[in-house]
Parts: sequence; structure tokens; C-alpha cells
Amino acid sequence: MTTLSQPASSPSTESDLERRTRLRTVVAASLLGTTVEWYDFFLYATAASLVFNQLFFPDQTSFVGTMLAFATFAVGFVVRPIGGVVFGHIGDRIGRKKTLALTMFIMGIATALMGVLPTAEQVGVLAPVLLLLLRILQGFALGGEWAGAVLLAVEHSPARRRGLFGSIPQIGLALGLALGTGVFAALQVIFDDAQFLSYGWRIAFLLSLILVVIGFVVRLKVEETPAFREVHELQTRSSAPLKDVFRGRVRRNTVLGLLSRWGEGAAFNTWGVFAITYATKSLDFAKVPVLLAVTIAAVVMAALLPFSGLLVDRYGAARIYIIGITAYGLAVFPTFGLFGTGNMLWFTVALVLVFGIIHALFYGAQGTLYASLYPTEIRYTGLSVVYQFSGIYASGVTPMILTALIAVGGGAPWLACGYLVATSIVSVVATSAIRKQDLYL
Repeated sequence: MTTLSQPASSPSTESDLERRTRLRTVVAASLLGTTVEWYDFFLYATAASLVFNQLFFPDQTSFVGTMLAFATFAVGFVVRPIGGVVFGHIGDRIGRKKTLALTMFIMGIATALMGVLPTAEQVGVLAPVLLLLLRILQGFALGGEWAGAVLLAVEHSPARRRGLFGSIPQIGLALGLALGTGVFAALQVIFDDAQFLSYGWRIAFLLSLILVVIGFVVRLKVEETPAFREVHELQTRSSAPLKDVFRGRVRRNTVLGLLSRWGEGAAFNTWGVFAITYATKSLDFAKVPVLLAVTIAAVVMAALLPFSGLLVDRYGAARIYIIGITAYGLAVFPTFGLFGTGNMLWFTVALVLVFGIIHALFYGAQGTLYASLYPTEIRYTGLSVVYQFSGIYASGVTPMILTALIAVGGGAPWLACGYLVATSIVSVVATSAIRKQDLYL
């Protein structure tokens, strides 16, 4: 396996105008594509918190119905590694561009079909089964999205701006979350509760079709990355990228990457998913203000992520990631303390601080940090393994774990807080162990 110290540069014959046009298209394809796909994915998360427990698990108690809805949410994370391996292999063998177009198409179809699903009242047990199957398809498609979007940006970027370009897909995730919760909040305002449960929630899922068409067209216009073109031309592509991710010195990088993401994955799904249920069920806040609070925090995060990327270019991805994760760990207990005041304003302030500001700091560093762990010929697969396999324990089961810990604690959140702090410690230790001499960018 041939390893490259850095991605190939653009052809020397490329003019400044051509370079700027190429980079603008790359930014649009990476940002718009991830926004659409994460909008689709987080629509499900929001619906699991507010709708699916009532429509697809109506015969269960509130606690059991919520746990079952979150369980189907977690299934998407379990399937994502399979999609990551499949699309990672395709991306390393065939190219980033075609793979990303395919993942978007699959995700869009699955999400739109959710918008026309019959409920348990209409078809009985078939309803949650169909919901589960579409969630599996969603997770499979998303498994290949994040790594490809990061590589599309990073491998096209100027060497001194990899941090900034690596933050672009993360902006798409924040915007996708903001769009998903924002659309749900708007629909809650437009329709009364009965109308929303009957058909209003479906509109959010059907809107995905429009967004997918736009994103699909933009992605077809983008060029293949210079780094992949060089590997393709030199015939140095790996025949078995998944095996190579666990061989040689990159094996150490893979293990550390899997551990370093634990804190971030748990944090995102705490503030972006679990907080909605916690606020509406445990704290008795109204749904619309809670959704708006999450939307505001996500918008703030999206605005600050480029600054995180610039800090990465100046100080290094690992350093910024460690600082951000440490700040998050220190903020967990105070955040839940502010949640517990029962004041919506303090809930919003706390969420903006911990999710909008602190999370942006380390989340913007993540793409460039993990892209640096692997050489070009296995980079798509490597990123997919780190991000998607860690998603099982770091992300997907987090809402269930927190719900269970709060129940064990008699409604108090402190056991859940302890778990979140522990994940941040694991991330700091693992990221600190990544050696500069083992990086490829």
C-alpha cells in the first residue's frame, strides 16, 4: 500500500479563476449535500421525541414508548457502519463524487417514504416494522455521507486552509439539525396538536424530496478530488481498504480515533436529540420553545464552525479538539443545573453555550483531525470506520442511556451527567495520544 504525505495539488495549469470556481462548487456540494442528508436524519430524531412514540407505539406507557422510539433511532446508528464500509470501499475504489451522489439519492427516497407511512392505528404492527426498515435504509445511506463530504472539502482545499474546509461538512450537519427542528417548530405553530399528529408532521419529511433534487444536481457538477485522481492514475488504490485500516501504524490511529469521538458523539445527541425529550417530558416545557431553543443553538454552532476551522489552521486540529472537549466536560453539570431551574430562558442560554458555542469549537476540528489519520487510498474507509462505528456507542444509544440513568436516579440528571463527563475524559485521553508523526496531512 502506497502512502501519500498530503493530497495531490490541483493541476499546475489551473488558472486562478478556474481554481476559485472549483472551490466554490466544492463548498456548495459539501455544504448543501450534508445539510440535506442531516436534515433527513435529524427529522427522524425530532419525530422520535415528539411523534413516533404516539403514532407507532401507542399501546405502550410514555416511558416505554419513548424508549422504543429512541431504539428505532439508535438502529440507524447500528446500520451506519455497514453503510460506511460499503460506501467507503466504493469511495476509495471508484471515487468520492459518485459515492456521495448515490448516498444522497438513497437517503432522500427513504425519508420521503417515511412521510407517507401508515400508523399503528391503521395497519397495526406493520407500521413500526416499516418505520424500522426505512430507518435502516436511512442509516445505511448516511454511513457513507460524512466521510465523503469531508474528503470532498479537505482533498480539494489549499494546504493552509484544510481546517477551514474541513469544517464545512460540520456546518451542514448543524444547519440540517436547525432546519429539521425549525420546520417541526413551524408546523407545530401552523397546526393544532390533532392536525399535527394526523398529517402535519408528514410535510417535513416530504419536503426532503425538493432538497434532495437540488443537492443531487450540485454534487453531480463537482470534480473528483485531486488526491483521488492521483491515486487512480498511479494505480495505487488499495484492493482491501477495510483490512488496511486495521494494519500497520494506521491501526493505532483507528483505535484512537474510535475512542476520541466518544465525547463528541454523546454530546451532540444529548443536546440535539435527548434535550428535546428531557425538556418536554421531565421539565414540562412547551414543545415549540424547546424546538426553537435547539434551532437557535444549531444556528449559532453553524455560524461559529468556520472560526473553529481557522483555529485549526493556526494551532492544529488535535489541540483545538482537546480544548473543546475539555470545556464541554466541565460544562455538563452546570448545564443541567440551568435546565433544572425550570426557566425557558435559562434553558435556552445553557443550550446555546454548551451546544452552540462549546460544541462548535471541537466539532469544527473533527473532520480535519480524522482525515489526517489515513493516507488517500484508504481515507474514505478510515473516516467511515472511525465516525460510523463510534456512532453506535457514542451517539445512537446516548438518548436511551440518559433516559435510563435519569429513571434510575429518580428523575435527577446527575448520573447522566457523570456518564457524559466520563465520555469527555475518554476523548481527551485518546486524542492526546495521537502522535503527530503518524498523521498524513
